[in-house]
Amino acid sequence: MSQKQTEQNTPPGNDSAQDTSGRWRGRFSVAPMLDWTDRHCRYFHRLLTRQTLLYTEMVTTGAIIHGKGDYLAYSAEEHPLALQLGGSDPAALAHCARLAEQRGYDEINLNVGCPSDRVQNGRFGACLMAEASLVADCVKAMRDAVSIPVTVKTRIGIDEQDSYAFLCAFIDTVAGRGECDTFIVHARKAWLSGLSPKENREVPPLDYPRVYQLRRDFPALRIAINGGVKTLEEARTHLRQLDGVMMGREAYQNPGVLAQVDRELFNAEAVVPEKADVVQSMYPYIERELARGALLGHITRHMLGLFQGVPGARQWRRHLSENAHKPGADVRVLEQALALVNRRPA
Repeated sequence: MSQKQTEQNTPPGNDSAQDTSGRWRGRFSVAPMLDWTDRHCRYFHRLLTRQTLLYTEMVTTGAIIHGKGDYLAYSAEEHPLALQLGGSDPAALAHCARLAEQRGYDEINLNVGCPSDRVQNGRFGACLMAEASLVADCVKAMRDAVSIPVTVKTRIGIDEQDSYAFLCAFIDTVAGRGECDTFIVHARKAWLSGLSPKENREVPPLDYPRVYQLRRDFPALRIAINGGVKTLEEARTHLRQLDGVMMGREAYQNPGVLAQVDRELFNAEAVVPEKADVVQSMYPYIERELARGALLGHITRHMLGLFQGVPGARQWRRHLSENAHKPGADVRVLEQALALVNRRPA
């Protein structure tokens, strides 16, 4: 019997996928974003929200297996944390998933949504939507190798293969043969040629109703949505129909929104962190990373949008942008920038 035909009406349980209250960790998450959601970004985001599921940038199996750096490094404070993998070889993906589990990651996510030429040339990302059986084999290999959840992030279609029937066939194959029970669906199709990755995030129209229908037609699966989510009110609207919401660029460019997530979406009694306190809480981490050879600007670039809408926000951004990359820059740069922000309640 296909996943679409099942009579089950609630998503499957998985202890490692739940928070302490039994709620699915992916109820709200920050999207994996290349060159953005690195270790420093995730540490910063975690100070704003304790409950949000964080994702790494996409890491290829080749980088993990053959690269000279440690592509699985992270700080323990980042949990709950998912590793997004890019690849299409089941054995290599299983090997990397096993390494990630050993390192303590909470989830493995397979990228079936990135449309860039470089990713296509490596035969992974969105182009894999045309090879549902291969995706199923990849997911099954990882599920057999690890006990932590294995999920898939995908689009609603690619090129001319953008019918709802095509999407259902893809989900049915990966859920059935691959035993995948969780899909994060970017509610746009991807054009594999003719559009840049940036244009693919903006030009193809969003189709939220299609993702809602997918949840109704596959009641045994967890379905989360991604694409164009800018406010927590929008997130709440999606959560009336779906199991989870993933926020991307808005969470990065306006990270202050994350400070409200725990109270608004998880626990009405959660404490909302003060932004100035979050900055000061970064100081020990920054000092530790600088001692290891990191550059201040590589950390503070993720913090530029924190005070969006607050008097002095422009001065905060300017001071960090002009001074964080100077030789010898340290936490004093943040102290000076923080003094430029009017932190009194509006």
